[in-house]
Amino acid sequence: MVRLKFVKNFKLCAIISLILMAPGIAGVVLLPFGIDLFNFDIDFLGGTVMQYELHQVMDKPRLDEIGDLIEDIIGISPTVQRSGDTGVVIKTLDIDTDLRQSIDTMIKDKFAGAIQLEAENVTATVGADLRNAAIMSVVIASLLILLYITIRFEFKSGLAAVFSQLHDVFIMLSCYVVLQIPMGMTFIAAMLTTLGYSLNASVVVFDRMRENRKYMPKADFRDIADTSAGQTFMRNINTTVSTILPLVMIIILGVASVRNFAIPMAVGVAAGAYSSVFLAAPMWSFLRGNGGKKEKA
Repeated sequence: MVRLKFVKNFKLCAIISLILMAPGIAGVVLLPFGIDLFNFDIDFLGGTVMQYELHQVMDKPRLDEIGDLIEDIIGISPTVQRSGDTGVVIKTLDIDTDLRQSIDTMIKDKFAGAIQLEAENVTATVGADLRNAAIMSVVIASLLILLYITIRFEFKSGLAAVFSQLHDVFIMLSCYVVLQIPMGMTFIAAMLTTLGYSLNASVVVFDRMRENRKYMPKADFRDIADTSAGQTFMRNINTTVSTILPLVMIIILGVASVRNFAIPMAVGVAAGAYSSVFLAAPMWSFLRGNGGKKEKA
């Protein structure tokens, strides 16, 4: 068991978390004022989507080459994703008919027998709807987590869990701001998956705290929180490492579109492991024990 004063160091950990969360918080707060710190993909901004069947296996070098050729034509970097084994999906900001025709000509000249399967524009209205859906998914997930944890434990533990989940989301948003990773539909998938991992880790700590309240009836709640967090610390580390290692391999070997999912996902999983031990359990103690003062369990 790891013996650390998790509750005693809660304020220090909270300050560290606020620093890490700052870029994400700034990005969200400034967005309504027209200051965009995020690198929104066309899923959120609107743009042009073109899909081709090329009849050749699309590995990373070929995808990068197509992206470079398209950038030479339109002057901005596109998103080029593999579709199946031999197809590609090309996403760019809104371009006119002449540029779309130039891309089509280049693709068909380079890949004999290439077939265009789709070419359409995604309007900004659709992008705004998707952004709203992302916000609503966070709100609904937070409310459901609060309800679930409250039923299983108590309301104050539910608040601690929700604060921890929001911590993880904002650290993931900071990753998008600092690294300028394109934010599209994969953000919603990465965010909800991270919330699931983080919730599971928090529940493990809370379960141990509930068990230790039976075995340590004379201990104050701060000691129970410290003991429980220490007992689950290595389990949390092992689970996190086993999850992040495959993501690291995806980041190293995967194509750009997959890396754009794997990098925030890895950051979110790491943030969830940190918050479940260093924030969730101490915060429950803080809320339950009147500012962290001693209180019998």
